[in-house]
Amino acid sequence: MEELKPVISIRNLQKNYGEKKVLKGINLDIYRGEIIGYIGPNGAGKSTTLKILIGTLSDFSGEVSILGYDVTKDAMEVKKHIGYVPENAMLYEVLTPMEYLLFIGRLYHLEDAQIEKRATELLSLFGLSEVIDTRMSTFSKGMRQKVLLISGLIHNPEIIFLDEPLSGLDANAVILVKEILAKLKEAGKTILYSSHIMDVVEKLSDRI
Repeated sequence: MEELKPVISIRNLQKNYGEKKVLKGINLDIYRGEIIGYIGPNGAGKSTTLKILIGTLSDFSGEVSILGYDVTKDAMEVKKHIGYVPENAMLYEVLTPMEYLLFIGRLYHLEDAQIEKRATELLSLFGLSEVIDTRMSTFSKGMRQKVLLISGLIHNPEIIFLDEPLSGLDANAVILVKEILAKLKEAGKTILYSSHIMDVVEKLSDRI
């Protein structure tokens, strides 16, 4: 029987900001179809870890690979296979959700027809069908967070990194996101879920 290979492998990951040690030798293997809860108080280094994994922070020591690719040497290849939802990201508010998702989808070299189909399905799933062509400058924080979540899923990534994804969402939206994460797991997606809220992570994760 072939040995199960991790889709994310972290070995002795260390990161300093000046004199301050933030990551102090993390070792972690994550396998396909797992939801991993990454928990800690604010300032513990959760977002720093995620930025290293998605290839936006290269000044670290240790070894990090995703799907067998080195995140430093093969950053562009890694980005093709991952989705990332930051806690606070800037949306282009002059755009509508559809325009924004077309922009994101094109960055992944998807066809416009494919983007529009998937965007329409996801916007409907998140209850945003009626505002699909409305400028996002009028949106609440929760509505913007939904668009961010969709932008991280638009290219159907194998691995999804979520940094406090429920920030600004109401109770109904939180339930919806939990259901969507469960479906993504069933579809074989791997999810690293970073948060400081223990009870949500505890309910969702296979490991913490």
